[in-house]
Amino acid sequence: MIYEVRGVRVMLDFDLARLYQVENRTLKQAVRRNMDRFPDDFMLKLTKEEANRLMLIGISQNVISPGYNPGPGQVFAFTEEGVAMLSAVLRSPVAVNVSIEIMRVFVEIRNHLAATGRLSVELAELRARMDLLQKVGEENAEHIDEMSKELRQELDNVYAALSELAGRAEDEPVQRRRIGYVKD
Repeated sequence: MIYEVRGVRVMLDFDLARLYQVENRTLKQAVRRNMDRFPDDFMLKLTKEEANRLMLIGISQNVISPGYNPGPGQVFAFTEEGVAMLSAVLRSPVAVNVSIEIMRVFVEIRNHLAATGRLSVELAELRARMDLLQKVGEENAEHIDEMSKELRQELDNVYAALSELAGRAEDEPVQRRRIGYVKD
């Protein structure tokens, strides 16, 4: 029953009325009598388009029965703080107990999102490291390729020099001095 509207997690008035075991009109009446307790960050007044979209989502997820009518008035969406304030406005034991449970769910969601956020940061760091390793690996491969070209060139030069020396050796007979005792 928790939806995201305008980037904020909220619960709708008719869902809360059902949980608090009061009529939706009673809940809305209590809110209207205490509007000063519900600033914009506690309660959103949904447009018809937003309400219809959420109704369709709820119906498609079997959370709201297809024939449900929230009434002719505007649909209110309460943030976590708004839900807590609503229990103070309704002042019934059921409202207090339900608010406590709802607050626990909001806390669980927040903790889950925080853990997911930490994982996202860690994954981003791992991706950055992998990209760096890949870049370094590519640079190393380029250097090795350049070195192997230079090494091949040097080896070719050595082979050419050896071939030249070997060719000279075949062309010129070398006169050697004999080793041993020399007679006078």
